[in-house]
Amino acid sequence: MEKKSKSSVLQWIVPFVVPMLIVVIILFNFSVKSNTAARQAVADDLCRSARRYAEELSDELETIGRVIESVCSMLEADQTLEEAQIVELVGIVADCTEASRVELCDMDGNGVDQSGNAVAIGDEGYFQDIQSSDSQLLYIEGDGAGEERSIVVVERIRRDDRSYMLLFYPVEKFDSLLSEEELNAGAFLALLDSGGRILSASGAESGILSGANLLETIQSDNPEAAEDLKVDIARGLLGMSDVEVSAESRILVYAPLGKNQWGIVLGVRQGYVDEVVGVQWKNTKTMVISLIFVIFVFSFFMMMIDIIGRIRDNQQKKELENKADTDLLTGLNNKLATERKIKNYMAQNPKTQSMMFLLDVDNFKTVNDTMGHAFGDEVLSAVGEEISAIFRASDIIGRVGGDEFMIFLKGVPNAEIIRKEAKKVEDFFRSFQVGEDVKYSVHASIGVAIFPQEGADFETLYKAADQGLYKAKRRGKNQLAFFEDAWAQTEEDRKE
Repeated sequence: MEKKSKSSVLQWIVPFVVPMLIVVIILFNFSVKSNTAARQAVADDLCRSARRYAEELSDELETIGRVIESVCSMLEADQTLEEAQIVELVGIVADCTEASRVELCDMDGNGVDQSGNAVAIGDEGYFQDIQSSDSQLLYIEGDGAGEERSIVVVERIRRDDRSYMLLFYPVEKFDSLLSEEELNAGAFLALLDSGGRILSASGAESGILSGANLLETIQSDNPEAAEDLKVDIARGLLGMSDVEVSAESRILVYAPLGKNQWGIVLGVRQGYVDEVVGVQWKNTKTMVISLIFVIFVFSFFMMMIDIIGRIRDNQQKKELENKADTDLLTGLNNKLATERKIKNYMAQNPKTQSMMFLLDVDNFKTVNDTMGHAFGDEVLSAVGEEISAIFRASDIIGRVGGDEFMIFLKGVPNAEIIRKEAKKVEDFFRSFQVGEDVKYSVHASIGVAIFPQEGADFETLYKAADQGLYKAKRRGKNQLAFFEDAWAQTEEDRKE
């Protein structure tokens, strides 16, 4: 009874707990994915910011390049321009680009600037770099004596006396790119060349910018991040890395400039990223917790409703099944139910020795004719009631005909028990009486067959038991006969 109670509880709890666990797991996965998505969203925003800064600087340099290219095309097209006209064109370039200075010089570095002043830069190191390289951009440190750090935009022209136009773009203008939002986030912006050298930096102070070369600074503590950044610079790829230098944690986002393998690095505090993710995740977390609570309450009430409904349905179903399987006169299994249950047992226990009794009430027609059908029904009802009382509840007992009964005993392991059970049935009908005022002795002929030796399926076993019943009737009724003589327990059976 206790096991049945536990099974009943599990029957209702499992359908509730399992879906709840599934929902909780789904919501947990959703929360994890939401957290991951929030971090990815912040990362995407940082990438967009870095790309935007790179595009702004690149667009500025592109504009400068187009202005210089236009003026140089004019100089190349018209070789008759006077010196004053040339100086005027150089001045136009300076005015249009907000350059600190613009110079037009020949192969030896001699020429004029936007004000018409003579220049001689042939001995300058950067001029020698210009002559030995095809690069359009060049960075100069400045000399500390008034000459500022600059990005030099170089345009080569085909003209007899003028070969280069150089535009000096102040690096300080790069510092104004960083937005107020990133400044408040403690971010910095750095311009790097192809080797990782820091050409310019603005924004928050950081130990990561303490050295002249960013790659060398992060190499010792973050070798993988340094290698990734080196690859991004070489391939011109957008990239992101987490670095830590002297207990300072930063997220570095690299965006290529598209020129000279230069690029910019946006550095943001790791704490800032956590703060942004925390704000976004807080709302999601509250929603997930509220959703779990609502689902739990809803599921609980649904479980209660389902339990009540199932109990009612099971009761009704059981009642209907019992009615469909029950012989109305005797209360035993009817023919179909008896056959079905025996077949199911055989299929599930094909090697478990069992025994089948097939019995007929002797002279039942005479009882009906002489004592009336009502008394005949009383006889059948009494037989059903009494024989069901002498066997186990697990055994299968049914009325399979007008005055024919079938008893299937499960699990009879040896010959001794088989003979004992057979004798019990035989003795029962030798002393069984029906009636209150007038006692009528009810006798029966009984046939017995053993499963699976005498029939491995219902039909074969039934035929074997029926042949045993025929034996009993042939001997004069009111006795029991086995299908196989080996099971016989009387001298008459053995002679037969």
